[in-house]
Parts: sequence; C-alpha cells; structure tokens
Amino acid sequence: MERNPSTPRTDFPSVARVGPAPRFIGRVVGVKILVTGATGYIGGRLVPRLLDHGLEVRCMSRDPEQLALDPWRDQVEVVEADAQDPASLGRALEGCDAAYYLIHAMEGSPKRFAEKDRMAAENFRNAADQAGLRRVVFLGGLGVDDEDLSEHLASRHEVGRILASGDTPVVELRAAVIIGSGSLSFEMIRHLTEVLPVIMRPQWVGTRCQPIAVRNVLEALVAVLDDSDPLDRIYDIGGPDILTYAEMMQIYAEVAGLKRRVVVPLPIFSARLSPLLVGLATPLPVGVARPLIESLRHDVVVREASPPGFDPASLLTYRKSLERALTRVNHSEVETRWSDAVSTPAAALPGDPVWSGAAMYGDRRVADSSASADDLFWAVTRLGGDVGYYTMNWTWILRGWFDRLIGGVGLRRGRRHPEELRPGEALDFFRVATIDPDRHRLLLRAEMKVPGAAWLGWSIEPLEDGSRLIQVAQFAPRGLAGRLYWWSLLPFHAPIFSRMAYRIARTAEQRDRLPTV
Repeated sequence: MERNPSTPRTDFPSVARVGPAPRFIGRVVGVKILVTGATGYIGGRLVPRLLDHGLEVRCMSRDPEQLALDPWRDQVEVVEADAQDPASLGRALEGCDAAYYLIHAMEGSPKRFAEKDRMAAENFRNAADQAGLRRVVFLGGLGVDDEDLSEHLASRHEVGRILASGDTPVVELRAAVIIGSGSLSFEMIRHLTEVLPVIMRPQWVGTRCQPIAVRNVLEALVAVLDDSDPLDRIYDIGGPDILTYAEMMQIYAEVAGLKRRVVVPLPIFSARLSPLLVGLATPLPVGVARPLIESLRHDVVVREASPPGFDPASLLTYRKSLERALTRVNHSEVETRWSDAVSTPAAALPGDPVWSGAAMYGDRRVADSSASADDLFWAVTRLGGDVGYYTMNWTWILRGWFDRLIGGVGLRRGRRHPEELRPGEALDFFRVATIDPDRHRLLLRAEMKVPGAAWLGWSIEPLEDGSRLIQVAQFAPRGLAGRLYWWSLLPFHAPIFSRMAYRIARTAEQRDRLPTV
C-alpha cells in the first residue's frame, strides 16, 4: 500500500546508530575530502569531525584568510576557489575522492540567489565529473517537490537535481530546522522568544517542522560517505519531534526559564510583514528572514527514508538540542555561527589599490598605556557584544536600531566568543577584515547600511614602559550623500573615538583585576 506523501513518516525501522568510522573511509587509504563552505556554520563544524576520522581534508574558500585562526587550520589544506569560476573549481577538486557541497546564496532577491546557486551547481557538477569524484554530499532543504514550494526551497531542490544530473553519484540530505548554538534557526527562535512575551501568530507560526540537532546533522553528513552503491540518493533527516514554530518557542521559554508566552492569532499579520518583525527582534537581517519565512508555506517534515542508522526516534529531541545549545552559549563554547559566512569575500581594504585616489575621510586617535602590547590588544579584541564599545554605548545601540529599521544587520549579531576573534567572523554590525595577534593589529569592516565604505582599526606599538594604541576610523564616501553623512557625524566623533581609545588603554592596565572567561 502506498503511503500518502503529504503525511509525516512514522514507520521507520529500529536500527542501530552508525559507528564512529564509516566503512567508506576504511576501504580507501589516504582519502581526501573537499569541503566547500568551510567558513560557514555547517562547514566549520564538519571539518574537525572529518579530521577525527583520519581523513585528509581540503577546504575551499573564496577568501582563505578567513580560516587563518581556526583551531584546525594547520591540519588541513586550503585552496582559494569560487564556485562561480569553473577553472578554480578544477584546481580545488584535483586529487580529491569526495566532496561536500555546502554552498548557498541566500541574501538578495530570490531570483538573484537562485541564479547564483544554479550557476554554482552547474559548475561544480561539471568539475566533479572531470575530477572523477566518487561521491558528492549535498545538504539541502526538506519539502515535497510537487508542492508549491517557496523560491528558496525550490532553489535548494533545483541545486540537488543539477548536481545529480552529472556522472558523479550524489547523496542529498534534506533538513529543515537545524538546532545548535549559533545556528540561524536557533538564534531566530531564541531571540523571538526572549524579546517577545506575546507571540503574534501569523499563519507560518502554525506550520509544522521537524527540527534536528546540528550534532545529528554532522553525524549524518559523515555517515553517508559509507554508501557503497554508486547511486544518487535523497534522504530526509529530522529529529523525533514534529512541532509548530509556536510550540518550539514555548519549549524554548521553558528550557530558558522564561514565563510561558502568550500566543495571539493575527490573521492580518502576513508573511510579507513578518520578516520586518523578525529583523527587529532577532539578529537576522530582513533579507535573510524573508526566504526562511516564505519557506514555511507547507509543513517541512520527514516523509521519505532517512540514512541507515538515523531513525528520527533515535536522535536528540528538540528539548535536548536546546539544552545543549544554551549550555554552549552560556559557556562561550560556540564553534561557528550562522553569520560566519560572508556574501562578499575578500572585500577591499582601505589601503588596497581600489581605493587609491578615492576620497577618504579619517579620524585618528592615539593613547599610551602602561600595559603590555599583549594586554592592550586583549582589551581591543573584547569590544562589541556584551562589553560594548567602552564609551557612550547608548549611541552605538541607537545606531544599531536605526540600521535594523532600514534593513541592515544592526547590533544583535553580537559575537561568537567574548574574547576571541577570527578573520571573517561577524561582530555586531562589523566584520573582522583582518586580525594579526602577533603584530597586534585588528581591522573591522562596517556592514551597517552607510553611503560608502567604513572601517575601524587598531594597531599597537610597544614602548619602553608600556605600549601605544593607534586607533583609526576611515570612511570612503559614495557621492554627496556619503559626504553629508560623514560631516553630520563629526560632532560625535571627538567624544566617542577619543574616549574609546582612552578607555581601551585604561582597561588593558586593569586586566589582572578583571574577570576572565
């Protein structure tokens, strides 16, 4: 008897969990795996797990410098390549046995990111065939192909079809809501629940989902390398719970020790307006929240087979996934965050030739400290997040709220760790452009909406009796609007930037008396 594809699957056989070492790895000596999207949320967590299995790992990135400070950097090979550039893909895949395809364009108009995803998938399919890969593993999204899928989910499924249309066997894992510290879905649920004591319920809040712990996603990604048959396969993966978003938020409130949230049905509150609220209440920019919410037209639950050993009933529950994620957040043990991936790699820096001869405004401050250069750099790298910006934090908060209102990223992204920074990671409404702990240099690139390009940087010089902090804010205006923007902020620069430099210097001198992480 055929099962109705519109209902969740519940008749899974009870099978043992997959062991620690997939047989695919055991059959081949010196297996080399290419991981695309290694700077992203899943890729950054997958790499160390592959290394734990004794695999050789090659990481592909459009900007290799973003991997410079990852704890596993010395154990992997890094190659600079772009899925939009077929020639670079050939170099990246040369000598590899299998590859993980974790590339996904999301921000911008749906048609734009769908076209970029389509082109990238076609290029990767062709390059994989030419390289003679044994397998490609792709992480896609849950959903039934014959439903009226959102443009975002339809694009995810299209990418899977394109990859599988070549000669290389493709294993596609389809997941919906991934729960883990720093995951996009977790941050959305977390902030909506914590910020809103009253949950307004548009239609999408009642859509059923089958969340899965990021730990189980990573286990499945490694395990499917063990598929001995050279066939294309599509597996659905999800945890044991089928919940609506309203239920997921209520459970989060219980786990986090919050009062039960009041749910108010608002039929006029459409999916078009919901991203605006999500953008104001969570770290997600409107451009990211919109395709996520539009994907919730239909239930996203497991309806087809899961990989052998991944019966949903045997996986972590939603509640247990939340508890683990919150524990990691509270102990500053977040490996990666959804905001780690950047849409514009290797963006030009103020000293690059692209800015040569361009109008450039700046604010330079110098502060001497009796602290060592290491202590002074420590004080610099603490800024943002809960620490703030050392002075007049209300102005930064106000700027963050204004940025959210006009569709920017705002301050709510926070930071992954209170005292550690990596190249390319997000820090409030900045991105770490460069960081050099040995030379005590840090440069942040602004990602708030401004009529131009802005940077904020620090360098430290050792002195005989301490060290010297040099703080520089630079702005390359775009047109008249950019110039007016800079001039309008000049009255605020002196009190903000001068006090910031001074207080960074004083904080460094008190390091021994401040609590450590």
